[in-house]
Amino acid sequence: MIKSRQYEQQLIDEFLKNLEELPKVRAKLEVEQPLPADAKIDLKVVGKDVTLLVEAKRAGYPRDVQQAIWQLRRAKEALPSHEEIVLVMIAEYLSPGAKAQLRAEHIGYFESGGSMYLPAPGAYCYVEKPSAKPFERAVRSLYSGRRAQVIHTLLVHHERWFGVHELAEVSMVSPATVSEVCSELERQDWVSLQGKGPRKKRQLSQPTALLDAWAKEVKERPAPTMDRYYVPGVKADGLMQRVGEQFGKSNIEYAVSHEFAAQRYAPFLSSISQIRLRMIKSTKSQAVISEIGARSVVEGSNLGIIETDAGELLFRNEIDTIWLASPVQVYLDLMHGEGRSIEMADHLRKERIGF
Repeated sequence: MIKSRQYEQQLIDEFLKNLEELPKVRAKLEVEQPLPADAKIDLKVVGKDVTLLVEAKRAGYPRDVQQAIWQLRRAKEALPSHEEIVLVMIAEYLSPGAKAQLRAEHIGYFESGGSMYLPAPGAYCYVEKPSAKPFERAVRSLYSGRRAQVIHTLLVHHERWFGVHELAEVSMVSPATVSEVCSELERQDWVSLQGKGPRKKRQLSQPTALLDAWAKEVKERPAPTMDRYYVPGVKADGLMQRVGEQFGKSNIEYAVSHEFAAQRYAPFLSSISQIRLRMIKSTKSQAVISEIGARSVVEGSNLGIIETDAGELLFRNEIDTIWLASPVQVYLDLMHGEGRSIEMADHLRKERIGF
């Protein structure tokens, strides 16, 4: 019936169950041997016969999809030409790029968790659900901690070719972390390769897709904890000047982000009322916050501070004596903003980031 691997059997059983839940659809697994694919399913859709040829994988990325499409099309050639045939790839996990590629080729897919695309005559189906948790966690870990520093570097220097050790040095991480991230990006088909072995270099070839994926992940997780303060009798520009001077005197490392930084990079709003920044906590930081006249508040704040580490201050820029987070970091922070922050993020991306 199918290959002996257990995960394939489970996937096909799950796929059959989901098919049978569709209205006016009956599904039957073909048991004859040999089969041209991992499975052959006979569908009856509103009285019409449709054959599904199925290729099963544990996980699917763009490069896996290319191979699966080739295998499915080859399998289709072995069947009578008069049959109504729909090709389908099923997997425990399919990357967003893999799904998009399959839809573009009019190839159906099913993913554990319930996502399904079925371009069958009379039974067109498109359902998007969260990916299986182990794979979802693996994807999320790519955009957090040390791994995120590698992603950040590649986005900021997306036209540059990097060897592993060079990328590790610029990203302030270990070569092992770089290798992990690059392996995942290769599976997503988001990097170009040059050379082999120790001379192997990579360049980010799909910066738009990578930034889209990171932004999507940021939207789905809670916003970082922010301490809120109110400094009376001063507008945003004056407050920023005061913060910059006091933090500079005390050698406190920081980077302004969110709306204020976006406005400096690519003016969009007529005025900004709040300042939000990342700061590396030190023995002096709380005293300096008091010196600028800030008092802790629950609401009505005009100063927000996120405690962070040096990795999140990568690629900050000093403009008019004020340290701003990188445009990429500002864009991501705006995903958790308020009011017109998403519009501001889109404007910043278009005017300053460029992809």
